[in-house]
Amino acid sequence: MIKNLFKRVFGKPAKVRAEGKCRIIPFDLHHVSRDGISPAARRVTDGLQAAGFSAFVVGGAVRDLLLDRHPKDFDVATNATPEDVKRVFRRSRIIGRRFRLVHVMFGDETVEVSTFRRMIEAEDAQTDEHGRLLRDNEFGDQEQDAARRDFTANALFYDPATQEICDYHNGYADIRANTLRMIGEPAVRYREDPVRMLRAVRLSAKLGMKLDAATAAPIAGMKELLANVPQARLLDEMLKLLLSGHAVECIKKLRAMDLHHGMLPMLDVILEQPMGEKFVMLALENTDQRIREDKPVSPAFLFAALLWHEVLSDWKTQQDAGERPVAALHTAMGAVLDRQREQLAIPHRHDAVMKEIWLMQPRFEQRGGLRPLRLLELQRFRAAYDFLLLRCESGEVDAELGQWWEEFQHATDERRAEMLLPDTGGAKKRRRRRKKPVGAGVQAELPIE
Repeated sequence: MIKNLFKRVFGKPAKVRAEGKCRIIPFDLHHVSRDGISPAARRVTDGLQAAGFSAFVVGGAVRDLLLDRHPKDFDVATNATPEDVKRVFRRSRIIGRRFRLVHVMFGDETVEVSTFRRMIEAEDAQTDEHGRLLRDNEFGDQEQDAARRDFTANALFYDPATQEICDYHNGYADIRANTLRMIGEPAVRYREDPVRMLRAVRLSAKLGMKLDAATAAPIAGMKELLANVPQARLLDEMLKLLLSGHAVECIKKLRAMDLHHGMLPMLDVILEQPMGEKFVMLALENTDQRIREDKPVSPAFLFAALLWHEVLSDWKTQQDAGERPVAALHTAMGAVLDRQREQLAIPHRHDAVMKEIWLMQPRFEQRGGLRPLRLLELQRFRAAYDFLLLRCESGEVDAELGQWWEEFQHATDERRAEMLLPDTGGAKKRRRRRKKPVGAGVQAELPIE
């Protein structure tokens, strides 16, 4: 009786059609319209299908649409080879060495197109001594492509032409149940690619999905495998995590699973120090907020914040050993970055920005003479000032210092003159000049520091 009442009120549920191992989820059940797909991605799938190939929007885009989120980008998977795709689309280029992809350009939008890949059989797989796959780049069919993906929520294929979803691993049901589940045996999949442990944490935090118990269980005992991952891949995944817009929640989950140890070699130390933890969490909250507001964020700024308290510690050690403050700071910066690169190689292109931000911090305390005016003229002033505000908010320095700089940078020339403190730099020592040596002709006398 109750079932009949529900049917009369809500109507009959839409049927799910099965084709082989693929369950077809119709539009009247999932309600994801082709209008939600970017025009460029639709043109790619339409063009490939018109040329006689199958083509689907895949992965995170389908997952996000089902979760009522706006996808960052739209990837396409097809049975066409990269050469086939390039023949169909004039404005395209093949990229990659190990596994070739095609970038198809429409105006400002680039759609990444991949050919279906297959799972490598265990007896044919090339792995290291820990079981990590070293080669995974062979073409396959759609079913094989679905099986080699990491989570069920990422293994959905959406056809914009029919507005149907092809689901091989019950990903649609898992999304509706708000569950992130690994495809296959989790321990085996983590061994094949340990980065999947970090992806599990990141996606769980970003999407607000709970990790399936079987997916989460092996992580604690397999985290050491991350030491075997190439640094470039580890850094790439760490940046995705920190710049996901949910970095605070990601760090909390990393900590809960004891995965933060060894990621950034100093992060576990920082998170055990009250002042350091507060500073790092404020920096991550600031980054998350900027991403939510669609403002630009700087990886260099974030790395500078994560490593700042290690720089402070080394800086104090160097000064206690008798080194002058500025020289000690330079030594500390170099030592911290060298230690960091032993485990997670931060690209050298970020070094200059990080060091500028760090070197400007002691200069904020110099509020006499022309020093504040010179500091305002520096290119990285705004980033260094934002860094100072985080230090003030965390209690590392007096909040009055941040307030002074907030007023000074926006004040009139007259008000700035009133705000400047007495110059305590002391009179500069006169330089001695080396006397001209006998026989030196008319060469100028050289100054001696």
